[in-house]
Amino acid sequence: MTEPNPAAAPLLTDHPCEGVVRLRLHRPEARNALNTALREALADAFDKLDRDDRVRCVLLCGSDRVFAAGADMKEIASLGAAGVSRLGVLRTWKAIAGFSKPLIAVVGGPALGGGCELALHADIILAGRSAMFGQPEVTVGIMPGGGATQRLMRAVGKYQAMRLMLTGLAVSADEAFAMGMVSEVVDDAALDARALELARLIASRPSMALRLLKEAALAGADAPLSTGLLLERRAFELLFDTADQKEGMQAFADRRPAVFNGR
Repeated sequence: MTEPNPAAAPLLTDHPCEGVVRLRLHRPEARNALNTALREALADAFDKLDRDDRVRCVLLCGSDRVFAAGADMKEIASLGAAGVSRLGVLRTWKAIAGFSKPLIAVVGGPALGGGCELALHADIILAGRSAMFGQPEVTVGIMPGGGATQRLMRAVGKYQAMRLMLTGLAVSADEAFAMGMVSEVVDDAALDARALELARLIASRPSMALRLLKEAALAGADAPLSTGLLLERRAFELLFDTADQKEGMQAFADRRPAVFNGR
């Protein structure tokens, strides 16, 4: 059931199945370009979803033909450095980067500039065959400012990331998959169904295990190996105090499906 949204709302929300929330970028007149209103709507949505214990997985989608075409040039083209700083973009990105639950970006059509950076915040990127990924900022006299110089480098390595950022050229879904940027590529007609299938599966898993797994993986990625391994082990140990761990292992012994309740 779709929640009420004004027709002009830049972000639409619905609940396609239990434990799953779908956020859909909704600026069709601007190819889902990221302006302040859309960024604020995303930040507010992720803040609320993080606090909602009923939510176990989030799908972040664009429209049928475009994920997000980048930053809204009409909003920023005439600004100076101080004006750009006052937009508060780092705060809105932080709300997504700090989201503690599984996040799947569902990308059909172009995901360029800020749109590509938005997808890079996800834990899984599911792409339709029409998807295109790129960082074209250099072609308009600027550089990535939403995390690509860091997240893209970590995702695909220096040489592929620098090729994309220095040339401004885009790559196809299949090329992005080959370089390790995309988790899976499916036909466009199957994109929404496959996304929901993945989200439903993840939402059926124990929520505390999902949260601690993501926390350890992301925190450990920026730490020495020894620190990352310690974070992993401590999180692993904590899960033995959860009801879901007892249920999961008992279900395994009983050869039946586990029923997790998030405790």
